[in-house]
Amino acid sequence: MAPIFIIFLVFVLLSWLVGNRMKSRFRKYSKIPVNYGLTGRDVAEKMLAENGIYDVKVGSVAGKLTDHYNPLKKEVNLSREVYYGKSVASAAVAAHECGHAIQHAHAYSFLQMRSALVPVVSATSKWVQWILLAGIIMVESYPGILLAGIIMFGMTTLFSLITLPVEINASQRALAWLNHSNITTRATHPHAQDALKWAAYTYVIAALASLATLLFYIWIFMGRR
Repeated sequence: MAPIFIIFLVFVLLSWLVGNRMKSRFRKYSKIPVNYGLTGRDVAEKMLAENGIYDVKVGSVAGKLTDHYNPLKKEVNLSREVYYGKSVASAAVAAHECGHAIQHAHAYSFLQMRSALVPVVSATSKWVQWILLAGIIMVESYPGILLAGIIMFGMTTLFSLITLPVEINASQRALAWLNHSNITTRATHPHAQDALKWAAYTYVIAALASLATLLFYIWIFMGRR
């Protein structure tokens, strides 16, 4: 079992490093004002309206970096810091979440695939680790248990991999709109790019960690004899 702990520790360290870097970038860019003095809420509402989307609400949620788009309720939920903030960081985050709303409105294929996987991943998340553990313990006698766990964990890994193009595309939409709308300037646009880049890295680390763990379980299954 040593290799799985090494994989775990390596990616925990990477996740911590990237997460700290992302937070430091957001703190820095939260001090840089955005054009026109727009709040995150203003940016979100303006971006949605200019893209012809009028059935998505913009609201505030508690916590830090809790910003997300809810496709079921059609809500762009912004943390209070972003919702009321008038900074480059707030504008970038608000525009990114609206990028997901635009994906939803345009039936972006990767978003549809990710949404389709949500019920499956949610249903298996409570049991997959226990099934994998039981499968490893009884791999010689009942290899089918481990195989079932691998298939279940594979759905989680697929979800993480599909999330990457969804997040990257949302950032691309956000940055293009911020630049086109002159909400970011030549001086501040690189800051918005950097903030969203580090946010994207957290998803990259998560996907790589999931893939590495899946390959480890497959290696155990293939080498059981």
